[in-house]
Amino acid sequence: MVTPPAPRFPVWPVPILFAAFVFLCTLNSAGYRYGASDLAFYVPAVLDQIDPALFPRDGPLIAGQARLTTIDEAIAIIAWVTGQPLPALLGVLYVATLGLQATGIWLIGTRLYRMRWTAIALMAAMTLRHAITRTGTNTLEGYFHPRQLAFGFGALAIAMLMRGRPAATAALVLVAGVIHPTTALWFAIWAAVAMAVTEPRLRGPLTAAAGLGAVAAAWLLRAGPLAGRLAPMDPQWLATLVTKDYLFPLDWPLHAWLINLAYAPLIVFVYRRRRDAGVTTPVERGLVAGCLMLLLIFAVALPLNAARIALVVQLQIPRTFWMLDFLATLYAVWGLAEGARGAARRAQITAAIIVLASATRGGYVMLIRFPDRPVAQVGIADNDWGRAMAWARATATDTAWVADPMHAVRYGTSLRVAGERDVFVEAVKDAAIGMYERDVAMRTRDRLAELDRFDTMTPERARSLAARHGLDYLVTELTLDLPRAFSSGAVQIYRLR
Repeated sequence: MVTPPAPRFPVWPVPILFAAFVFLCTLNSAGYRYGASDLAFYVPAVLDQIDPALFPRDGPLIAGQARLTTIDEAIAIIAWVTGQPLPALLGVLYVATLGLQATGIWLIGTRLYRMRWTAIALMAAMTLRHAITRTGTNTLEGYFHPRQLAFGFGALAIAMLMRGRPAATAALVLVAGVIHPTTALWFAIWAAVAMAVTEPRLRGPLTAAAGLGAVAAAWLLRAGPLAGRLAPMDPQWLATLVTKDYLFPLDWPLHAWLINLAYAPLIVFVYRRRRDAGVTTPVERGLVAGCLMLLLIFAVALPLNAARIALVVQLQIPRTFWMLDFLATLYAVWGLAEGARGAARRAQITAAIIVLASATRGGYVMLIRFPDRPVAQVGIADNDWGRAMAWARATATDTAWVADPMHAVRYGTSLRVAGERDVFVEAVKDAAIGMYERDVAMRTRDRLAELDRFDTMTPERARSLAARHGLDYLVTELTLDLPRAFSSGAVQIYRLR
């Protein structure tokens, strides 16, 4: 096996490449949006750390997932130390996340490939946002997500592993674990197997680390925050997850299986091509073995998932395919840009084509699919919903609100994020949190039933709902015979008591 020399690339183009990477990632993600999607959970969790008085009713729901991570505490500390408002801080973290990913991708590319242009092609390929089929995960998000930040640290860990720095690899995986434990877990397995395969001297320390990990896992499952999660989910709990079809692989359609299982033969095929061409790196065999181990773990977990063991469902093991997608992309770019011969002209053309494809796709997404969306929306939008939420933030912190359960989808941000107030139920995120806590799942189910056919809300029904649950305000676009507290365009806020 011949190890290709690590090329000395000039430094001056790197900042330009990183800026272009961030820009293309943002375009392909339909712009940056504060408070979107999964931030319906993360922002309230951080706000609850900054000001525990904000969510007197929804605190237990928020804690259902927040107690399993430390990212909310970390962001709250950063906000306190820097004095930055949360929207601005999350915007900075979004850019930092993409910068970290770009660093890891660049370092991997410059180690794996023989030419700078191939590394540029890889960076361009990684801007092409796509879903990992039936896993509930996208390769990029148009907002700050801890999972993306953990992926950035994981990619950097793989880059350090390829440079023969196991201590740095372990440290980076540990940092990722503080940010997003499950994403870090898959990187940890990937890196540990790679080191065990390629570095016999590390097998002893890795075995010891695995033993410590087993002891820690036993404590977590017996007395820690994961206690009681080895029991199966009951039918009532499972019924609340009916829309989360990505959680149960045995229910996937055939095409999802074909796409996800195609990663392994592609990886093995290209690895063999690289080995035959004499261009593999010393750790590469281990990286392939690590990815295949993730596939084996997925297979072993299938019966436990079929039995609906709570912990196995909550770990969302299908997301291991994100790591396989990453390695398959690394190899696919090599096959397109270099191949066995590695002609410079071929690499240049490939890089140019992928950059053009990313720019074209990003332009289409922003100009055609979402023409009214800005490239970056750092705070709450100044529209009818945003103005109504600004008024909500000026009300007493102990007020309770009710809105259409699908309001976060309709307006782009949830009432908990934009209004910073308790809300009776938010269908999408509350159901997702219910995956971790049965009590939350039952609460969400019952409250969604009470708001069934929200578009037929009447004053009598609204008052009855307020009397049962102590609600103060109703946000809707319906015209109702109730005291109007605030209005902006179509959005009305009615006082319920």
